[in-house]
Amino acid sequence: MSRDLEDQILEAHAQHDQMSLVTLYQKAGRIAEQDGDIDAACFFWTHAYVFALEQAHPARDDLHARLVTYGRET
Repeated sequence: MSRDLEDQILEAHAQHDQMSLVTLYQKAGRIAEQDGDIDAACFFWTHAYVFALEQAHPARDDLHARLVTYGRET
């Protein structure tokens, strides 16, 4: 994950901006997946999924499906 993305995530946490956290953790997960680090990708997607559930974010179903694909959720 880039330092810029990490800073954005930290700032979103500081601002309690859960909608942005969904998007940012999704992005971090996609980057980790592209880099072949599935454990890291699922770590980020789990965070995104939790925030998505709390906010009834439209990405929650996609995040759940990704976690199921990699055996992290049923």
